[in-house]
Amino acid sequence: QVQVVESGGGLVQPGGSLRLSCAASGLTFSRYRMSWYRQAPGAERELVASIASTGGRTNYAESVKDRFTISRDNAKNTVYLRMNSLKPEDTAVYYCNADSTFGSMRLNYWGQGTQVTVSS
Repeated sequence: QVQVVESGGGLVQPGGSLRLSCAASGLTFSRYRMSWYRQAPGAERELVASIASTGGRTNYAESVKDRFTISRDNAKNTVYLRMNSLKPEDTAVYYCNADSTFGSMRLNYWGQGTQVTVSS
């Protein structure tokens, strides 16, 4: 059974930092593109950052470029999101996503989310 579990969220002051972790099990982690999404109250879920299966290519939403860094450790089946210089508008539930295609079959898994609140 596939499990995707986020951790590391919490309350932080503006300008502060957090590191989110996402541990995946029950899948061949190194074959999945991993992404972080977020959803603020009343808003649609948006892509924050993603990283290729080998870790060689990353992309970021414009709003988080130069502040957030996505990384992965395939030996630990874990992807991370380092968030620096946090702003109140970064407040959201952050979700981890695993995505891959095997032949004609696409497999996509979501975690349950972790709350990040940026407030003084």
